[in-house]
Amino acid sequence: MIALIQRVSSARVSVGNQAVGAIDNGLLVLLGVEAGDNKASADKLLRKVLGYRVFSDTEGKMNLNVAQVGGSLLVVSQFTLAADTSSGLRPGFSKGAAPKEAEYWYEYFISAAKQQGVPTEAGQFAADMQVSLVNDGPVTFWLQAPPV
Repeated sequence: MIALIQRVSSARVSVGNQAVGAIDNGLLVLLGVEAGDNKASADKLLRKVLGYRVFSDTEGKMNLNVAQVGGSLLVVSQFTLAADTSSGLRPGFSKGAAPKEAEYWYEYFISAAKQQGVPTEAGQFAADMQVSLVNDGPVTFWLQAPPV
């Protein structure tokens, strides 16, 4: 399972012209589910996302996580993160989970984040979404938790 996280001062995801999720200060989480992902990999990645210290403390150092700054998550499914780009000029998607499996783990990740007490908004799985954001920094990190 892969998360591309971006520290944002605001982010919004829309389907058509309808906003389906929006946050102010927090993390935009683009989530890619790979074939073989499971509860252990989802839980491990969520712990890492929630604990990752990408927000500045009073000295300007990245020492605080999203909960410590009262931030939120906006989780958006992003199957292209699981693409194989190692050869050719067109991505392959054989590493990605099948749609039903990917949707299950995407929904699980969102539910587990909410259970941790972090305000969490989400995109719409498998929809054509438009994502807008103000990347604060800019700060972007690639986090991965392989199936265990």
